[in-house]
Amino acid sequence: MAPRLNFFDWWGKETQRGTPVIVKMENPNFSIVEIDGPDSAFKPIEKSRGKNAKQVTWVLLLKANQAVGFVAWFATILWTLFGTIKNRLIFREGVSLASEKLGKSNLLFRIIKVCLVISLLMLAFEIVAYFKGWDYFQNPSLYIPHTSDVLGLFHITYVGWLDFRADYIAPSVQNLSTFCTVLFLIQSLDRLVLCLGCLYIKFMKIKPRIEGDPFKSDDLEGSNNSYPMVLVQIPMCNEREVYELSISAVCQLDWPKDRLLIQILDDSDNECIQDLIKSEVAKWSQKGINIIYRHRLVRTGYKAGNLKSAMSCDYVKDYEFVAIFDADFQPTPDFLKQTVPHFKDNPELGLVQTRWVFVNKDENLLTRLQNINLCFHFEVEQQVNGVFLNFFGFNGTAGIWRIKALEESGGWLERTTVEDMDIAVRAHLNGWKFIYLNDVRVLCEVPESFEAYRKQQHRWHSGPMQLFRVCLPAIVTSKISIWKKANLILLFFLLRKLILPFYSFTLFCVVLPLTMFIPEAELPFWVVCYIPILMTLLNILPAPKAIPFIAPYLLFENTMSVTKFNAMVSGLFQLGSSYEWVVTKKAGRSSESDLLAAAEKDLKVSGAPQISRWASESELSVLNRLNKQKDETSTPVKKSNKIYRKELALAFLLLTASARSLLSAHGLHFYFLLFQGVTFLLVGLDLIGEQIS
Repeated sequence: MAPRLNFFDWWGKETQRGTPVIVKMENPNFSIVEIDGPDSAFKPIEKSRGKNAKQVTWVLLLKANQAVGFVAWFATILWTLFGTIKNRLIFREGVSLASEKLGKSNLLFRIIKVCLVISLLMLAFEIVAYFKGWDYFQNPSLYIPHTSDVLGLFHITYVGWLDFRADYIAPSVQNLSTFCTVLFLIQSLDRLVLCLGCLYIKFMKIKPRIEGDPFKSDDLEGSNNSYPMVLVQIPMCNEREVYELSISAVCQLDWPKDRLLIQILDDSDNECIQDLIKSEVAKWSQKGINIIYRHRLVRTGYKAGNLKSAMSCDYVKDYEFVAIFDADFQPTPDFLKQTVPHFKDNPELGLVQTRWVFVNKDENLLTRLQNINLCFHFEVEQQVNGVFLNFFGFNGTAGIWRIKALEESGGWLERTTVEDMDIAVRAHLNGWKFIYLNDVRVLCEVPESFEAYRKQQHRWHSGPMQLFRVCLPAIVTSKISIWKKANLILLFFLLRKLILPFYSFTLFCVVLPLTMFIPEAELPFWVVCYIPILMTLLNILPAPKAIPFIAPYLLFENTMSVTKFNAMVSGLFQLGSSYEWVVTKKAGRSSESDLLAAAEKDLKVSGAPQISRWASESELSVLNRLNKQKDETSTPVKKSNKIYRKELALAFLLLTASARSLLSAHGLHFYFLLFQGVTFLLVGLDLIGEQIS
């Protein structure tokens, strides 16, 4: 007989502890399981039957421990969050204020004052009512409205507001949204055509080419005579961080020294910076470079006045071309050999523009977002206009002009803050053609702080409107073809410089938030979602590495539309800030090759700087003073995190409005209300924290 395997005995077996005790059951109770079919024995047994009281107690204790741990974790998160809000927004630890005036111009401050006045008026009314005997406890016969009366009054007021909103406010908002939507579609179509044109250029491999070696000469002794005379200009103003990089890069251009002259056009009003630049110019002059330092005593006209003053020199008439570089630009040594040959055998060519690349594009989120816009501008806009129209706006730097084209177009004028666009338009009206070289790239910087970027964008968007006002009569009366006039007026100025900031601000910063409070004027879902995403993808295509930043880019562009719209209006109507020029702050960053060369140089040089033996004592003292100034300027400045109230509030408002459109489309009104409440709570904490500080 096979041995009996009692699994119940094996399951109930426990480790023996202490003295074993044998328990004998006289009347055991047995449970009988009735099996109806062959598979009934394999049915799952209820789990609760196999659990005893001890197991249930442990399970409950485990659940309780998990619940207590979750509560403690959630409480810690809340405590940390509120502590961070208190430290950053109230006590202002690690955060500095943006450079904005906290006075009467602040809208929130006005609202707080209005609430304060209303509170004082209510307090005065209560005091008067108390002394007049209108108080209920002093005059029990005073009639108190019942709840039904109050509810009825609220109901009548609300119904009246709904009628007024539906009859008067909603139609106006709906008409405005329709008008802006039409402008949005037109601008999107223009951007789509530009992208298709860029795709055609890439597919057909269309680009300007140089045939042969234009400077090759059979005469070995006079081989340099085949090189044209080139003037290089570097306008700068208080450029302490970048002057050395730009001067060094330009002085290393691969061009015959007797056919090249470099002008350092310094408008600095700081004597220390002037001495530093003079020392740098003297250093390269001793190495045989034809370089001149010029400083204006009367700094009028900003950059245009500086360039105009330099072109008035007598020796300029000996030069055929002029290359312009801003103080933070670092051209490669072969820049002139890649650009000047395009002018040969092309007498109608007036400008060759090259592309910018940025050494600090990955420094922070702001530089990444700027890189998206500028990559689209150079890769798509400039390249398409250069190939199909032979015209585009001069970027003000990293380009080379035929001096004859400048002179015949009227030279540099000081009437706007976009002197580069001004001279480009006038040269186009005089029949000169432009070429854009996307393969020739010059290193430069983008602003790393939001304050510097905002001032730069204000100048870039107010200047074109100033120019449009002053040059519109000249465009209409010019002798160019009708379609070129239409391109200048409708596309170049109106659509891309005026309509773009107008509809972007009105549609996404005014109409979209209003739809939260006026549901009768609702924007179509494709206007809020599909088309903006499509246009954003087209913008990011020239910089594919920025695709993960599509969401902050959308929000960033809509938020910046306020600054751009404000600048456009100030330039169009000649307001106070339309002719404001603030030099963009630079960081003085170099390329990787420059950093390696500097490191190798530091390894070779040990100790103090080398001084020539024939230097006088006065020169030594000047050199020591300059070195001391360099040491002082090289001390790192601690960066501070700034909170910009207006941009942050608008960003949260736009995010809330977009979420409302998305959630309402799916009927998730409750989640929208929750999200909206949290959003405005955060905005309110930030704004209140700014005022308390």
